[in-house]
Amino acid sequence: MIKPQYIISIILFFPLLLIQTTIVPLLAIDTVIPDLILILLVYYSITQGQIYGSVLGFVYGFLFDIITGSLIGSSMIAKTLAGFTAGYFSSENKQDQYLISYNFALIVLLSSLIDSTINAFFSSLNFTSNIFMLFFQHALLPAIYTASIALMGMIFYPKRKLF
Repeated sequence: MIKPQYIISIILFFPLLLIQTTIVPLLAIDTVIPDLILILLVYYSITQGQIYGSVLGFVYGFLFDIITGSLIGSSMIAKTLAGFTAGYFSSENKQDQYLISYNFALIVLLSSLIDSTINAFFSSLNFTSNIFMLFFQHALLPAIYTASIALMGMIFYPKRKLF
């Protein structure tokens, strides 16, 4: 039987994709935009585990590639590896510690760095630029921006459960 949280994680993707493709580009800092879908992926990877994070990353990446018309497979591979990496931090004992502390932003930074690096590898068509500059502009800066958005989002995470 399919758990409701699995369906909810897929349903939450679509409004977040709409925000990611319409509103987030308005927040761009010199073509650097945060990846809100990755933040959701990291959250589910920490709460549900490494295998679930990898599968959800695959689904999110596949849907992102199909809906946005980007290169098929680039986001799929990148988000799968990012979900796999974030899933390393899935532990029932430390789950709350990872979600309500600065550790969540660091996990998002690491996962976003992996995601952005792989996407930059597939999407950069300019082979004349310096590889370090390419890494800095297309991987490190978006990862830092995404982690800072995740850091701001931690303010709204409840510190304790209501029930």
